[in-house]
Amino acid sequence: MKKIALSDVKDDLSKYLRLAAKEEVVITRHGKPAGILIGFESEEDWFDFRLENDPRFQERIAKARDHLRAGRGIRLEAVKK
Repeated sequence: MKKIALSDVKDDLSKYLRLAAKEEVVITRHGKPAGILIGFESEEDWFDFRLENDPRFQERIAKARDHLRAGRGIRLEAVKK
């Protein structure tokens, strides 16, 4: 994780977006964390990020897990047949 001053990010955003595709970039203001810059190496990474942070998707995952725990799921072996 890199910590970069806001003034540096403003001067060369393109450079820090490329860096953010490889590791987290914390943007600081007056030496204190103010935000985070997230970069994506591909559109697939962008899609994954959107899914992982979509509350509707997370709700569907939670419901599916609850169904499985309650024994109301379908076993993988049954799907493969």
